[in-house]
Amino acid sequence: MAPLPLNLSASYFGNPLSQYFWALFAAVVSAVIFSWIQKLLIWRFEQWTVSSANTIDDAILTMVTAIRPPFYWFLSLYIGIKMLSLPDIVVAIVNGLMLAWVLYFAVRAASKALELILTRGVKNEGERAARHLLIVMGNICLWIFAFLLLLQNVGINITSLIAGLGIGGIAIAFALQNILADLFSSFAIYLDKPFEAGDFIIVGAEMGTVERVGIKTTRLAALTGEEISIANRDLTSARVHNYKRMRERRIQMDFGITYETPAPTLAALPPLIRKMLSNIEGIRVDRVHFAGFGASSLDFQMVYYVTSADYNQYMDRQQEINLGLVELFAQEKVSFAYPTRMIYTAKA
Repeated sequence: MAPLPLNLSASYFGNPLSQYFWALFAAVVSAVIFSWIQKLLIWRFEQWTVSSANTIDDAILTMVTAIRPPFYWFLSLYIGIKMLSLPDIVVAIVNGLMLAWVLYFAVRAASKALELILTRGVKNEGERAARHLLIVMGNICLWIFAFLLLLQNVGINITSLIAGLGIGGIAIAFALQNILADLFSSFAIYLDKPFEAGDFIIVGAEMGTVERVGIKTTRLAALTGEEISIANRDLTSARVHNYKRMRERRIQMDFGITYETPAPTLAALPPLIRKMLSNIEGIRVDRVHFAGFGASSLDFQMVYYVTSADYNQYMDRQQEINLGLVELFAQEKVSFAYPTRMIYTAKA
């Protein structure tokens, strides 16, 4: 039986058979080219990420890797379909499907990049929870934007929809303004990092070690044992003293001696005190001076630095300095002053 002749000039649905072959050929070639381009881009960005320390190229690599073969298969099919003459309704449906497909993969790739950027360098559970919430909010915004863009491109008027979303958003923001203030304050703390878990901080009259930075509050372990909860918005609007990041501690110490101390002893005391301080390990002397005349004492002032931020070491050095001053004054026969009042009486 002889094979049936293939008539390439025959027309089917308004297109010759040869046009269908060309459309199929274009789709296959496009799929191969897109696959090759993706592999080339992945290889190139992998080379860049090895020699680069920033996050931008890693995010781009994540976005390119997130594009799966079904994306460029459908894109290749779309290119082939565009070579055919089709009814307007079919063209509109195909264009809408193609836009939805592109937006889906674009949002998916952007979401992967956002997750990579926000989860890099996370150290604790509280920060991980806040970053996860930020990722969720970012994904919601991306999907809403993609949905509105799709509606606009298929001919739907989204002006009233955007206005309704804006009014609803304002109403929700007013109702949840305190919670949202704490929420965004927690983001500011995580991004700016004025303190982290384990840091000893003082905020106003409260002090303690940071245990956890939450979505709404930050928990401190007070020195007296109890837990202190402070709203995040109070922390971002207050002056926070972070003692964990102190490199060294500057100490100004004032003391007084009696007015009966001879002038030569007064002149000899500053170098003797400086020498005593320089012999103490972990101390850097700044200055020692006979500062002035008090109500009942000759006032001295000395400034020194403890080269450690640890409070216990500071108190150890302070104790050593106090004992050294007592021994030095005993050797030099100098007496510490204390508040006194002398009363003179006159005979009538």
